[in-house]
Amino acid sequence: MQNEKKRPELQKKKRIVIKIGSSSLMHPQTDNLNFAKIEKLVRELCDLRNTGMDVCLVSSGAIAVGRQVIGVPANTDSRSGGHTNSNARKQACAAVGQARLMMTYQKIFSEYHQTVGQILMSKNTMILPESKENARNTFCELFRMGVIPIVNENDTVSTFEMQFGDNDTLSALVTSLVGADLLVLLSDIDGLYTDDPRSNAQARLIPYVRTIDEELLQMGKESTGSFMGTGGMNTKLSAAQIATKAGADMIITNSDDLNVLHHLFDNTYKGTLFTAL
Repeated sequence: MQNEKKRPELQKKKRIVIKIGSSSLMHPQTDNLNFAKIEKLVRELCDLRNTGMDVCLVSSGAIAVGRQVIGVPANTDSRSGGHTNSNARKQACAAVGQARLMMTYQKIFSEYHQTVGQILMSKNTMILPESKENARNTFCELFRMGVIPIVNENDTVSTFEMQFGDNDTLSALVTSLVGADLLVLLSDIDGLYTDDPRSNAQARLIPYVRTIDEELLQMGKESTGSFMGTGGMNTKLSAAQIATKAGADMIITNSDDLNVLHHLFDNTYKGTLFTAL
């Protein structure tokens, strides 16, 4: 199989986008924020920034954090007839959660002398030419000033609510928009497997993908995301298509050990690399 060749080493990157999902930010037992993990993530990103790289973080979690703050269960709610998945309820949770999440990020980043800025995007940001150009200019100016942008979908007002697949697709669109040369998806799985490793002990990790073909896309359709997040392997493969077509490499790796971020460039990380077209 052509995608099982030896994985090449990454060349030095100038601009990197890192995406982390909801399930990677929360304690699974309580759905509360995992502060130790967030602090480790922040430290790794600041270290990358200190090497001279432009760094952008795409962070999910606003809805999950908002649910926890308000006390809305993740699956049922008597006030909405037993369903909390209405857009209005999700958007209300996002309004509360985004403020809390950003406050947490700002506090921890400041401890490492790093300034961050918030960018909330909708699909219209990418569709409308003027909005797209304005967003690109904002990113470029933030990078020029040494600021790390923290990006999320604008769940509070978006009319395409929660459609970016736990921000997998959004992170790929941001990668294309800002001309990044590497996208890293921090996930709850090590990378792309030949089968679902949760149900098949014989499933093997694929370390390197040169071509995203129909066989791989079909594999992605059979997988699902975590309960808290919405991004399964299918959305990650779609993100890989967008990123690689835009000239960026993309890596799927596990967020359990965030030391992986400083092992990316010595090729000792565990994950799947998709190389730019």
